[in-house]
Amino acid sequence: MTPQPLNIIDELSWRGLIHQSTEPEQLKHHLSQSRVVYAGFDPTAPSLHCGHLLPLMMLRRFQRAGHVPIALVGGATGMIGDPSGKSEERVLLSPDVLAENVAGMKAQMQKYLQFDGPCSARLVNNLDWMGGWSYIHFLRDVGKNFPVNVMLAKDSVKSRLERDDAGLSYTEFSYMLLQAYDFAHLSVNHDCTVQIGGSDQWGNITAGIDLSRRMHGKHLFALTCPLLLTSDGRKMGKTESGALWLDSRRTSPYAFYQYWLNVSDVDVLACLRFLTEVDPQEYANLEQSLAEQPAERAAQRRLASWMTEFIHGIEGLESAKRATEYLFGAEIANLSDEQLMEIFHDVPSGVIARSELDAGLLAVDAPVRVGLCKSKSEARRSLEQGGVYVNNRRIESAEAILTSKDLASQSAMVLRVGKKRFAVLKVEG
Repeated sequence: MTPQPLNIIDELSWRGLIHQSTEPEQLKHHLSQSRVVYAGFDPTAPSLHCGHLLPLMMLRRFQRAGHVPIALVGGATGMIGDPSGKSEERVLLSPDVLAENVAGMKAQMQKYLQFDGPCSARLVNNLDWMGGWSYIHFLRDVGKNFPVNVMLAKDSVKSRLERDDAGLSYTEFSYMLLQAYDFAHLSVNHDCTVQIGGSDQWGNITAGIDLSRRMHGKHLFALTCPLLLTSDGRKMGKTESGALWLDSRRTSPYAFYQYWLNVSDVDVLACLRFLTEVDPQEYANLEQSLAEQPAERAAQRRLASWMTEFIHGIEGLESAKRATEYLFGAEIANLSDEQLMEIFHDVPSGVIARSELDAGLLAVDAPVRVGLCKSKSEARRSLEQGGVYVNNRRIESAEAILTSKDLASQSAMVLRVGKKRFAVLKVEG
């Protein structure tokens, strides 16, 4: 990752990634030289997810512009949970679970930031400097520098206190102090002068600026980016099965690719600006294509390809594209059961004993077995019209015999009637 000219504010501006900042003109001047910039990540799971992508990409953009990024994984603050944007208190995680989560996230971050050479990134864990604190130490050195009326005025606190059905525990109330101290600590020990985060973190970030001024006389800066939301206000990266994870064991490259491929026309341009590194000229071309030829879905295809290759590498992208081609008629073969079921997880299915399949299954019986046809006569008509497929190969005769040689994976074959009606026949025994 070769550092680029120091024009990070211009880069963020055209991408629409500046939501709030302290002292904009001074900040732009401050960033005309290489600076240390940090963003924090909450270790609620052993994998990063789509919600982490925006701050992660922000750090990457700063590094590419010649600045030094710090990725802070909150081993200490994660024990409490940030109340910002939350309607109720989080379940507290055990130290062992948090340690596992921190380790998993650190390993992933090293794929997306450069940790050697110019502007080497740094990974830190705030448990390293908070783990040994006593309560008295905390109150004396940190708490005395926080006016309670200022804390009560923060949106993250006010929104919870104003609710009749949910209060705010003292534990959560203290979160702001801990995150603020992170900035103060990094400013002294790492010469960090800029904190970045989502717009919902503005109160916590500015609290850190105020604390650093009171404790150390430091002049620090803040910059937030918009939250990654769909046009109807939902968090981007939320699926019916939960979060969109960056770990391929939690979200396969195929499912990851499909998510971005199916982003709406209304949201795709923002995703391209916020999450990818496409340049202004390519972005303009994709924007024009979306306006003039929306059916081509060039913007979605570019987004899905860029994101999947970035997160899962070229092999992950090629695997995801092959899986997508199966849905459009490419012959299905040599898959694992896991790969096959990932692609066809939401289609009807039927079962057959391995001994029965080895003896031979009439092709006319297969569509009935999986519910694609209501009767044998309906299946026969579909076959005669050339509309029945096994693993996307057309079955030419109703008298054709299917055996274990027709499996697309260790124990499953894919049946199709017509263009889009799929089902899976699973082998047992």
